Amino acid sequence: MTVLAFYLTLMFGLQGQPDGLGRVVFPTSGPAEAQRHFERGVLLLHGFDYRQARTHFVAAREAAPTFAMAYWGEAMTYNEPIWFAQDRGLARAALQRLQTTPPTSRERAYLAAVQTLYGEGSKEHRDFEYATAMRRLHEAYPDDNEAAAFYALALLGTSHGGRDYRTYMKAAAVAEAVLEKDPEHPGALHYALHAYDDPVHAPLGLRAARIYARVAPASAHAQHMPSHIFVAMGMWDEAARSNEAAWLASQDSQAVESGGYHALWWLQYAYLQQGRFTAARQVLETMEQKAAAQPTPLGRFHVVQMRAMYAIETGEAHPARIDTSGLDLPARAAHLFAAGADALNGGRRQEAEVLLGALRSLPRSPTASRSPDAHHETGDLRAVSIMEQQLAALLMMADGKSGDAIALMKKAVAAEDSTPYEFGPPVPPKPAHELLGEMLLNLGRPDLARVQFELALLRAPKRALSLLGLARACAESGNTTEARRTYDELKRMWRLADPTLLKAIDESMGRL
Repeated sequence: MTVLAFYLTLMFGLQGQPDGLGRVVFPTSGPAEAQRHFERGVLLLHGFDYRQARTHFVAAREAAPTFAMAYWGEAMTYNEPIWFAQDRGLARAALQRLQTTPPTSRERAYLAAVQTLYGEGSKEHRDFEYATAMRRLHEAYPDDNEAAAFYALALLGTSHGGRDYRTYMKAAAVAEAVLEKDPEHPGALHYALHAYDDPVHAPLGLRAARIYARVAPASAHAQHMPSHIFVAMGMWDEAARSNEAAWLASQDSQAVESGGYHALWWLQYAYLQQGRFTAARQVLETMEQKAAAQPTPLGRFHVVQMRAMYAIETGEAHPARIDTSGLDLPARAAHLFAAGADALNGGRRQEAEVLLGALRSLPRSPTASRSPDAHHETGDLRAVSIMEQQLAALLMMADGKSGDAIALMKKAVAAEDSTPYEFGPPVPPKPAHELLGEMLLNLGRPDLARVQFELALLRAPKRALSLLGLARACAESGNTTEARRTYDELKRMWRLADPTLLKAIDESMGRL
């Protein structure tokens, strides 16, 4: 047993599962050796570890070249429904290697469904056709938990227009039906968390969040996923622990770059909300070291986003020169916005204006976002537009044009309100309602500022800067009772915070 496995056994318990990925019951016509690799591949599919899953499906077909479901599994590894990403060419090549007909009607239904997923037409059309095929398979084999779980995931993959609550709740209902029969099914737990991970529905996902990490302790992604619920509910201690475990698990797997970097980003955000700026800085330095050792686009993406977030949350200096070439539009825009805000904080107005020009010069064609899906392209362009308006408004404030700044920020918050509730570190990194609240507070309009902070907290519950702004707005408007209550809530969140932050809160409360 490795050191990590021993630690995970003590911390979570492996539930008698030697691989630490959970368990599935997925009978097929394959021989025992192929079936062993096949079920391992399915578990990895449920955990979105597509690369590792592929190695096991390939091993299954090499062990039994006529084993049809091995080809199905290999093809499935080329589709990432939550991220609307797909490699149709490689998936079709995998399916074309199969030269025999599946021996059972159930296996033929699985093959037919995945062939629909990679058939003709647009990706959006194929995603809907695939979901229909999986619904029929689920209805034909109601006792097949895997059919139900993959149907729930297929439904999530049809939400091309953004987070559609009806679709997400339909997927959640399918996943919950599986969990009634098998409360520890790793796929159903995972997909339920994705269905519920917004501030409105997150309380419904708490049960799955409490179970999933324990069921699959060796999966870095399974350790991270509960934080989707915890972040959406402002449960920062739990969010931090979840991503600490995810980062640890990624060190003993192939998920260091994909799952591990993602966990570091979310961990830094949780630390910032806890007021643990020193710890957040250490996480950023870890990410910088990893990206320097392996300078991949994904590593640079996380460095850029984490540097921008750190500067915005702490007010500390942001490096103006960062290589953002080849990154997606939101990452490039986040860097320019953070650098521009830092320049204004330092009195370097001309530099901020140059950075605003660079932000305005970012390409706005749909393909420039580098996103694989039209929904994400639209969302990326909207995020860039909001950041441009925010930086322009900050420049107007610096120039004394407060009326124009507030008018522009109202457009930014309207654009933000038109986007679905999301989860995780915010994109844009500075919520528009929060920034407008801070501007109004600086203009001596605490009652109006309070409204903006309350709206910000609807989208991001217990976000520290929004709570701090709300407390200050209440204090300045003379509502000392509400100000004290909000400061008390912030102090509870900041029980592990850096001493200087706690001292500042105590001083603010002392002036009430």
